[in-house]
Amino acid sequence: MTAENHIENAVKDLFENLKFTEEPHGLYDPLRYMMEIGGKRIRPRLCLLTYSLFKNDMTQAILGPAAALEVFHSFTLIHDDIMDKADVRRGVPTVYRKWDENTAILSGDVMSIESYKLIAQAPAEVLPKALELFSTTAAQVCEGQQYDMDFEDEESVPMEDYLKMIGLKTAVLIACSAKMGALIAGADENICDHLYRYGYDLGLAFQIADDWLDTYSDPKVFGKAIGGDILNNKKSWLMTRAFEKAGNRRAELLDAMAMPIESDQQKAEKIKTVIGIYDSLGICEEAKAEIIRLHSQAMANVAELDLNPEAVAALENYAKNLIGRTK
Repeated sequence: MTAENHIENAVKDLFENLKFTEEPHGLYDPLRYMMEIGGKRIRPRLCLLTYSLFKNDMTQAILGPAAALEVFHSFTLIHDDIMDKADVRRGVPTVYRKWDENTAILSGDVMSIESYKLIAQAPAEVLPKALELFSTTAAQVCEGQQYDMDFEDEESVPMEDYLKMIGLKTAVLIACSAKMGALIAGADENICDHLYRYGYDLGLAFQIADDWLDTYSDPKVFGKAIGGDILNNKKSWLMTRAFEKAGNRRAELLDAMAMPIESDQQKAEKIKTVIGIYDSLGICEEAKAEIIRLHSQAMANVAELDLNPEAVAALENYAKNLIGRTK
């Protein structure tokens, strides 16, 4: 069995066997529902990957913290869906739609607490550092969400502010996952810090790739209709870069953002108009180039470490799988 298959099997078994308290059902059933609807599991997979670079065993000392990363991520999604008034998540009703808003808030809260119980399974000798890393990251994710909400009231935002927001909301948890595995495996501080930067750069690339996919992907491959960011006037990388380059076309871009979306025809027309502006400004290719640059930057952090070729190849393969859908 290859190391990659070993990790895949470990992730599969981990979430098939993850248990929560049974009662009250109104509190814990939404947790089980959220974990059962799946997801890419990119965070626990990365945590187990960086752990496996230094150790071969897959005990609860690493499986618990790996699960914590996904449980915490799922908690943020429950609350995000309430704030975004999202009806569907991964093809099924969101928790607050299936139950109600109060249940979703409370279940999200207890899910956050469950993630700390899982982190606490880390070995005693690294537990203080693991808790510090996890707690810092958890606060940063909330900070990123606040910036994202603040941006809703802005006509446009500087690219620097957008990158700070996605760094906090998305990249830090992927970076934490990369560092957590190495930390629990006993890797030295230099290795842990380089893997954190690898994860952070990949996290930025992952979010920009997601922005790109929302506009330019094949809906059959993406798994949902494209153009959602455009319809919601979301401050994506593409929209942010378009405002940077718009110049005397700024009014044209603002007019496109203000187009009505009451009917399906109006929605399609708005998406077509905004994509037309993007294409004329070269935004599509710039986004792809930025994703490639960040991918290369992530691997440059790995190149500075004295890892064997198999380890480097595993990290490269993970990066390609994470962001390769834009190529």
